[in-house]
Amino acid sequence: MVTSSDDAAELTGLMRACADGDRAAFATLYRRTSDKLFGVCLRMLRERGEAEDALQDVYTNVWRRAGSFDSARAAAMTWLITLARNQCIDRLRRHREEPLDGAAAQQIIDPDPDPPARSQASEERRRLEHCLGTLADQQRQIVRAAFFSGATYNQLADRLGVPLATMKSWIRRSLIRLRTCMEQTEANP
Repeated sequence: MVTSSDDAAELTGLMRACADGDRAAFATLYRRTSDKLFGVCLRMLRERGEAEDALQDVYTNVWRRAGSFDSARAAAMTWLITLARNQCIDRLRRHREEPLDGAAAQQIIDPDPDPPARSQASEERRRLEHCLGTLADQQRQIVRAAFFSGATYNQLADRLGVPLATMKSWIRRSLIRLRTCMEQTEANP
């Protein structure tokens, strides 16, 4: 793993040499950084074969794009990790968007719940609506926006003009109140 400033300077030099088409420098760069980048890929993709394929794509991009590396903007290792992370995100998105084949479609369970499950879900929804009603109006709106419409904490903080930490604190306290209320209504229907 690269840690010292000498190592960082060496990686910067290797990146510049790669930009000039130096294959020996590229081989050295690979030996010095591939373990760490493979770890990033494996952590994100959670499948060894996918991580190996992603790593290969990362180094293909490194070879092609080494000239765009700017040591004034980021350390070489940071740049490499960013390439690896972006490659993994792209792979995850592609897999998420792959259409189902006929066999996979047959394996999908019917999403409509049976009558007892519908009854239980209806009761849980009633309890949740009741408990949401116990929150202050602003807290209720924030929780609904965060969990039912998919707004991020950052978006909510920006929308209300409050610091992100404040927004997180408001949501955390609201969720604690909701959980307490849900537990009480479950114990005392």
